[in-house]
Amino acid sequence: MPAKSKAQQRAAGAALAAKRGETKVGDLQGAARDMYDSMSEDELEDYASTALDGLPDHVDDD
Repeated sequence: MPAKSKAQQRAAGAALAAKRGETKVGDLQGAARDMYDSMSEDELEDYASTALDGLPDHVDDD
């Protein structure tokens, strides 16, 4: 499932880096921390690999 916003894609990238041990888990905040805790590396890869072209900066939660 691709990311729905640039913010979601970036949060997934940060969570993926932590999941792979490239950054510290303690440095994660907000959505990135939630994604780290609740998603697998494969799921994070799908979100993080989404192209940013045409995505809105943020999507409102409904």
